[in-house]
Amino acid sequence: MSKPSISLSPRVLLLACAVGAMAITGGCAGRGKKPKDTAYVARDVDSLYLEAKKRLDQGEDKTAAALFDEVERQHPYSPWARRAQLMSAFSYYSARDYAKSVQSAQRFLSIHPGNKDAPYAYYLIAMSYYEQISDVSRDQKITLQALSALNDVVRRYPNTRYATDARLKVDLVNDHLAGKEMDIGRFYERSGRWLAADIRFRNVIDKYQTTSHTAEALFRLVETNLALGIPAEAQKYAAVLGANYPGSEWYEKAYAMMGKYAPGTKVS
Repeated sequence: MSKPSISLSPRVLLLACAVGAMAITGGCAGRGKKPKDTAYVARDVDSLYLEAKKRLDQGEDKTAAALFDEVERQHPYSPWARRAQLMSAFSYYSARDYAKSVQSAQRFLSIHPGNKDAPYAYYLIAMSYYEQISDVSRDQKITLQALSALNDVVRRYPNTRYATDARLKVDLVNDHLAGKEMDIGRFYERSGRWLAADIRFRNVIDKYQTTSHTAEALFRLVETNLALGIPAEAQKYAAVLGANYPGSEWYEKAYAMMGKYAPGTKVS
């Protein structure tokens, strides 16, 4: 799926909550390798947290995530531990390790369900699924998870900036799911499986009628019902198409098709 620029940056949102990093030196760790300085001698919580924040600022996301995890492991009762959990989730998201990001955010929510940063944790989970949405030719399990998580943000925190962005993305996800239904329906049409195609196109009308695929779905329903020998149903969909998309190419095609294959049927 082609996704527009995110109107609400997760990096900006979360880093705005973080304490400014102090200049602290530390060992290096290459991307894609196990961090070298995240699981050895115990360190005081301030140094450990600020080192993690420094690595995040430098773009060493996986190292930062491991260091934030270490803050919680070494200092579980520190006030920094709660912040480190969420920063760990963001660092994994930034590193495109979406499974660990979701896991970390869910852990944060299980321990701190009423925390003031809970809305962001839910938003981060939704974004982790959203970023994994694939093209319509593939299985859409992740897409459905993204839709559920985005709706969860809107339902739980309707008046937040996270919900504002989530609503925009819900529309994009619905359009993507409608596109999947259309893709399958067109495949069934090409195979002459008219009833199966009809079901897919009706799904678009019933579930995703506000998406960009509605006009074509109505036209395809004219096609399938004519092929099934039900001109009255075809006329119904052509009339709806004409009422809602009177100047569209899909209506013009439907009008011509009805005139050719059901000449005695009034379209509008």
